[in-house]
Amino acid sequence: MADTPSKTGGRRNHSSASPFEPVYGYSRAVRVGDRISVGGTAPIEPDGSSTFGDAGVQATRCLTIIGEALAALGGSMADVVRTRMFITDAADADLVGRAHGSAFKNIQPASTMVVVSALIRPEWKVEIEAEAIIEK
Repeated sequence: MADTPSKTGGRRNHSSASPFEPVYGYSRAVRVGDRISVGGTAPIEPDGSSTFGDAGVQATRCLTIIGEALAALGGSMADVVRTRMFITDAADADLVGRAHGSAFKNIQPASTMVVVSALIRPEWKVEIEAEAIIEK
């Protein structure tokens, strides 16, 4: 995992265990000024394997990764103002929603949940994005 400042110093990138980041050319999260954007976060373990379990277990892993990325860039879950959840089966909405609710119970960011036909790995049931603003 890396926290890399840009050449201009105004942008910091954070990488995670995703094997796709270096190949596809993206970072788990980017901080510019008081904003942190966390890209689509799938249930990936530190060794790059997929998290085993139902959609709620996978959502909890996604949220853990998001929390780690925010912390690496000077933020926290309390700074999150927007999330997007992508699920592959509408029947999993409650499991994913409850995991989200557990992480954001007192924060209640604006949020969207969308059912999609598939994610990159067939075993993934959920992927989550987050946006945070660090208040000074």
